[in-house]
Amino acid sequence: MKKLLLLPIVLFSMISCSQAQETAFTKAALDSKMTSLDGKEVSFKDVLAKHKGKTVVIDVWASWCPDCIKGMPKVHDLQKQFPNVDYVFLSYDRVDEKWKEGIEKYAVKGDNYHVGKSMKEGDFARDLKLDWIPRYMVVDKNGKIALFKAIEADDANLIAILKKLK
Repeated sequence: MKKLLLLPIVLFSMISCSQAQETAFTKAALDSKMTSLDGKEVSFKDVLAKHKGKTVVIDVWASWCPDCIKGMPKVHDLQKQFPNVDYVFLSYDRVDEKWKEGIEKYAVKGDNYHVGKSMKEGDFARDLKLDWIPRYMVVDKNGKIALFKAIEADDANLIAILKKLK
């Protein structure tokens, strides 16, 4: 009987721990290589260093992704609401040209990088526990992850964190 009573506590503890908020990027994620619009290879840590001292919204997306496209107007609204935040767009397009066309077509304003062809491969995707795009993250002015995961640009938690970090 005691074991039966203990089971819900153990399950709750396991679920709580698995939902923990990540506060820092792993070394593997920071060392992950991506491509800039001018074709140069750059590490994710160098991308973050460019925005040191700023609040950053990271949008992981792809031009082939219907939810990403539907979410772009919300991203544009977010940019209007928080103009002093830096926006970094990380694409998982399969082809560089489609990525660049998508940036133009959907007016993706910010710092743009091509991460890779598949969000199911590589250290970056694994360490971010990337299972869905679009994916939004917030990094504070100290480089700490303030929000590890949101799947909507108008997510209430995302908005609250950006207001708090102003």
